[in-house]
Amino acid sequence: MSVLFDEPGPKARRRIRVATVLGVLAAVALAVLAVRQFAANGQLDAARWQPYATWPMWRYLLTGLWSTFLAAVVSAALSMAFGLLLALGRLSHRRWIRLPAAAYVEVVRVVPALLLVYVVLFALPRYGLDLPLFWKLAVPLAVSNAAAFAEIFRAGIKSVERGQTEAGLAVGLTPFQTMRLVVLPQAARRVLPSIVSQSVGLLKDTSLGFVVSYGELLYSGKVLAAYNGLLIQTYLVVALIYLAVNVSLSKLARTLEARQAGTLIRFSRRTARA
Repeated sequence: MSVLFDEPGPKARRRIRVATVLGVLAAVALAVLAVRQFAANGQLDAARWQPYATWPMWRYLLTGLWSTFLAAVVSAALSMAFGLLLALGRLSHRRWIRLPAAAYVEVVRVVPALLLVYVVLFALPRYGLDLPLFWKLAVPLAVSNAAAFAEIFRAGIKSVERGQTEAGLAVGLTPFQTMRLVVLPQAARRVLPSIVSQSVGLLKDTSLGFVVSYGELLYSGKVLAAYNGLLIQTYLVVALIYLAVNVSLSKLARTLEARQAGTLIRFSRRTARA
């Protein structure tokens, strides 16, 4: 039985299978129609794809991909650090810490990341704060994703058994030491798949770099398409690069989740035998 809902019965499973088959057939039909339209308009001619068999094209796109990774890594590091502080703030017993942290999380979670990019791009320079180009993308992404990471960390901390905290306090650790040495390491292991999944979303959000003219992958594709006139070919190649990267990261998240579930099952069995 799932945590959120009951397992579907025979009729529900049948309907799910039918809906899945119909969805796959519809997707295949759309793909075939798109390929036929591309072929009819000469978009599949070998001459239009030949430039993407050359190293200079790929070097330019890989440079954009590196810029994407750099923005994603820096934004993820900042948002995870800030998110951890927010999670601890939401769990604080002090009202003057808990309420502002909760307000930040609830407000920022519903604000689009694009709006935060516009704030950094247009609003802050009016008050004398004109950030470098890289930080015009990294800062709003960090601010936006910190709220999501805060909820992930808070869920992980609350999932650790209360006895762990009591054991740490019983051996003479302070509350801060107990949180740092006992609770947080266990919580981090439990939420690692969720952290990877959120990082995938953050990586996709770096495509907002085209708004600030930061040279990430999508912006590089835009410049390249304007240069060579191969609009469809360029954006299809960019889409395939994004697909390969995000599928790989999603598979990593599923692998970590499955490994973690197996570890918990083995631990439960050993505990039951003991």
